[in-house]
Amino acid sequence: MSLTLLLVFFALALIGVPLAVSLGLAVASTLFIHDVPLSVMTQSMQSSMNSFLLVAVPLFILAGTIMTGGGIADRIFTAADSWVGRFRGGLGHVNILGSAVFGGISGSSVADVAALGPLQIRAMTQHKYPRDYAAVTTMMSSTLSSVIPPSILVIIAAASAGQSVGAALAGGVGPAVLLVGAFLGLNYYMSRRSGYGEVSQFSWRRAARSSLVGIPALGGPVVILASIFTGIVTPTEAAGLAVVYSLVVGVLIYRQLRLRDIPRMLVQSGVTTGTVLLIAMTAAAASYVFTIDGLPAKVSELLLGLSDSPVVVMLLMGLVFLIVGAVMDIIAAILILVPVLMPTAVAVGIDPIHFVVFLVAGLTIGLVTPPVGVCLFATSYVSGLKIEQIVKSARLHYVAIVAVLVLLAVFPAITLTPVDILTG
Repeated sequence: MSLTLLLVFFALALIGVPLAVSLGLAVASTLFIHDVPLSVMTQSMQSSMNSFLLVAVPLFILAGTIMTGGGIADRIFTAADSWVGRFRGGLGHVNILGSAVFGGISGSSVADVAALGPLQIRAMTQHKYPRDYAAVTTMMSSTLSSVIPPSILVIIAAASAGQSVGAALAGGVGPAVLLVGAFLGLNYYMSRRSGYGEVSQFSWRRAARSSLVGIPALGGPVVILASIFTGIVTPTEAAGLAVVYSLVVGVLIYRQLRLRDIPRMLVQSGVTTGTVLLIAMTAAAASYVFTIDGLPAKVSELLLGLSDSPVVVMLLMGLVFLIVGAVMDIIAAILILVPVLMPTAVAVGIDPIHFVVFLVAGLTIGLVTPPVGVCLFATSYVSGLKIEQIVKSARLHYVAIVAVLVLLAVFPAITLTPVDILTG
């Protein structure tokens, strides 16, 4: 049954049928061929949506949309520039740190490229950075939003795995810090080696002024994450808080967001949410097929036949995540891979939270790789550069991000230590 489902799904996806439709048709076809009642599919789809946690997804999507039009992204970038623009590769550092802060509110990599991308690339090229390098830095730093709390992908993965969303979000802190360090170090090395950019004059007055103006924008991640990790709100309630906070800042403080823009943003967010949750519904039905067919047990037996070492199994899974993430929508991949691989991870002694965060980190690389990397396509659009030009210029960045993934597999403490500190 599993093989039939996967063959139909990939055949439909390769000819251009939308992923949610491809997956739904694949499940229906498989059930029909194997004489299983189609009511099984509708029941699985309905029960998968009966989750309070999934309410966080549309709310964080809406928060990211509001921030894009509310002037928050601009203030984040300006404040970061005033402090680190004086160092070699300064605007590259600003790009990376700005994406980290933005991700702490929106939880979306694509929103990061859309909101900060044009501003980041324009500023870097005006200060003597090559356009392709500016585009690569923008694209790679956008991946931070997928692991930094409150990542939408981590929320979906944790909910799918039946794990604590708060713990999984805390688990993203270590990988995020490691990625930020890798990107900052690589930016400094490349800027110094090739003479990229200008070193701006530091001004305490400018830094103080831009930081003061940027406090409402920069305070967003602090308010949202502190509320989650102190237990004041659940992740779902934090998503609602992110929407309210973004509205207050955009409408009342920066006054860049007009009330008449809100209906358009609601519709835009609704369309995105509908796409995401339709994939989630059809993936739940697919997961049911995999379960009754015994696919998780078969995969577990295969991997355990190769090795029972947690590190080796994680590295093998990392390879799977890299391949799947490169050719498949990440949300669909999460919802399909969690029920298939989670039992194997638990069987060899891998902490479920470590597995969830590692899964998201591995699949996130697919956002910036061909052939279906959405952040790669978004960066190409906002930079005006061809995809192959961006990919060629990103070779060292790909090495760096894969090296971080290997470290996460070998050293679980990178993921689990922040969990103990923040939720213990």
